[in-house]
Amino acid sequence: MSWAASTGGYTGDMVRDVMLQAVENRFAGALKTETEVEWLSDNGSCYIADDTLKFSRKIGLKPVTTPVRSPQSNGMAESFVKTMKRDYVSWMPKPDARTALQNLAIAFDHYNESHPHSALKYRSPREFRRQAVSPT
Repeated sequence: MSWAASTGGYTGDMVRDVMLQAVENRFAGALKTETEVEWLSDNGSCYIADDTLKFSRKIGLKPVTTPVRSPQSNGMAESFVKTMKRDYVSWMPKPDARTALQNLAIAFDHYNESHPHSALKYRSPREFRRQAVSPT
């Protein structure tokens, strides 16, 4: 996973940077996925721009957008945002943008490394992935 923060909206360049960072993070620095991976987004202009769609396919991502006027399809993302706000953002000091961004980076790392997820049998995403790769 990767992320970006902005107070002024997102551009296609920002989305493409996040896509590449996500691939590099998930595939140990690789610039392309080993197999096609779905990239789910809404229909925002930065996600459906031709440059973004072409770039996503080039790095092994299959762009998939949520259906228009179908909020239930966005449930997973909404659940993630709710968890981040409840378990992290509400508790972290945010005296300025720099501190907030530093704390967000820590929160995302904790969420992926240590936060138990009921859908993963109360393991963190990284713990779940490690166990999937090398079952005990």
